[in-house]
Amino acid sequence: MMTPVKAVKGECQEIRNRDQAPNDLCSTAVYNVRQRVESLFNWLIEKTNIQKTDRVRSSRELSIHL
Repeated sequence: MMTPVKAVKGECQEIRNRDQAPNDLCSTAVYNVRQRVESLFNWLIEKTNIQKTDRVRSSRELSIHL
């Protein structure tokens, strides 16, 4: 799973400043990818109502739902 870069507790400010630019680029890239994936899944859920399948108790009902 891709996650943004988090600051390390107790890290020297000089090191934090040196690593800030690449960390910001990485975090931005991760954010952009995750946003697109979340949008895709939200669209999929909206179009198929797939979250309602947790109430399905048999394969017949599942076939009807789909």
